[in-house]
Amino acid sequence: MSSTVSANRLELLQIAEAVAREKLIEPELVIEAMEDSLGKAARSRYGAEYDIRAHIDRRSGELSMSRVREVVEEVENHFTEMTLEEARAKNPEAEIGAIIADPLPTLDLGRIAAQSAKQVIVQKVREAERERQYDEFKDRIGTIINGLVKRVEYGNVIVDVGRGEAIIRRDQMIPREAYRNGDRIRAYVKDVRQETRGPQIFLSRTAPEFMAALFKMEVPEIYDNVIEIKAVARDPGSRAKIGVISYDHSIDPVGACVGMRGSRVQAVVAELQGEKIDIIPWTEDTATFLVNALQPAEVSKVVIDEDSERIEVVVPDDQLSLAIGRRGQNVRLASQLTGWDIDIMTEAEESERRQAEFAVRSKMFMDSMNVDEMVAQLLVSEGFTSLEEVAYVEMDDLLSIDGFDEETAEELQARARESLEELNNQATEKARELGVEESLFAFEGLTPQMLVALGTEGIKTLEDFATCADWELAGGYTTVDGKRVKDDGILETFDMSLEEAQTLVMSARLALGWVTEEDLAAQAEADAAPAAGDDTEEAAGV
Repeated sequence: MSSTVSANRLELLQIAEAVAREKLIEPELVIEAMEDSLGKAARSRYGAEYDIRAHIDRRSGELSMSRVREVVEEVENHFTEMTLEEARAKNPEAEIGAIIADPLPTLDLGRIAAQSAKQVIVQKVREAERERQYDEFKDRIGTIINGLVKRVEYGNVIVDVGRGEAIIRRDQMIPREAYRNGDRIRAYVKDVRQETRGPQIFLSRTAPEFMAALFKMEVPEIYDNVIEIKAVARDPGSRAKIGVISYDHSIDPVGACVGMRGSRVQAVVAELQGEKIDIIPWTEDTATFLVNALQPAEVSKVVIDEDSERIEVVVPDDQLSLAIGRRGQNVRLASQLTGWDIDIMTEAEESERRQAEFAVRSKMFMDSMNVDEMVAQLLVSEGFTSLEEVAYVEMDDLLSIDGFDEETAEELQARARESLEELNNQATEKARELGVEESLFAFEGLTPQMLVALGTEGIKTLEDFATCADWELAGGYTTVDGKRVKDDGILETFDMSLEEAQTLVMSARLALGWVTEEDLAAQAEADAAPAAGDDTEEAAGV
């Protein structure tokens, strides 16, 4: 380094230029690194306590060094600080906070100092190189990148992507896919992170977005936003389903993605090692989209449970294995594509279940109302499922049943009410045995049967009830590890909704004086505010 200082003044600029060209970074960054390193080397000679800075003239390449001190009111460190009086002796216009620099003679640095300076330069250049690499690749997240396989380590593939290295972890490789050094590879840039050892570029070939990006490259209509990919589900290397929609009624989205004689889809299939792709027309109607998603199987009936985000699908007996697919693949991909849990049953199984439900409800009417089997079956056939419905339904609804006259209808309602009263009395007695207090009996909105359920769970006073959360009463779903898990509610069997549970709990808190009418009004406004904006949001996406 001693020769560097004493050599031709332009040599420092030439070295900086050469390093910058080699590392593809700005020459200014290299010169700043040199200044830092020379300053550090000088401190090792003069003393580490001093603030010594080097400056390289950007035009002439001349090196100068100076000791820097700050002007302060009270000096705590005389190595780096000086008083206003001392400063004004050097510069009459100096003020508090000013920086005073005293020139130093250029040193002939020793070998150790030169080695230290070299390490600082290398470190600074490496940091600048990493920053440049991060800035370049962070904007390429979500795109496809081409590279050459550099090496394979423990199943992970290290890829040379030009100005840096990227990694494809083993779990992001398509199964049974093997690469050797020098092979060309195409992958999706999933993430770029700034880590201590430099920017890490993470690639993927199994991500659903990779397939979407490949279709975007092959199908001009997708690139032009005439066709949109709404959802993708993959079993990498085996099978995939992709939901597409066209915003131009004259263009068939499925046909455009398949291409002439399958040319477009085949190009994607070839890149994905023969992965079979089902292209499905996307629609906002969940049931229709699901029927399409279960292709090639035929669907007879779809029953949607929106609260639990489950769909019950009935298929002909001979279509069951096709709908489920090998190792459950078809139904699993359809579930991923739609975002709903899917239960599949055959027509025979559904018929058997309906008959069992019919028998249970018929027996309930026979036992509780003391009617014969034919009358009970007639009630169930007409859609009656509970004693309350029979007891409090409009008389005309009962008279509309074939064979029921006014006398029969009145008798049925009387028996239903009598049975309900008896059941309520039994439940009231049971609730009192459980220790349910009068404050809860007097609270409007809870039936005796509900009081039994609450008492069984240790909720025996109005204060206990007021501390409950709505989901504790009505039940709900929690997402654990990406799967929806059912939370059973204490009053769920009484068909209580979350809204009804929330209203009851808030009413209890109001009765106890825990909240005011104003609090309830403010809460209602707060709940309504996000709901109004929900229509503008779309949950769809790849």
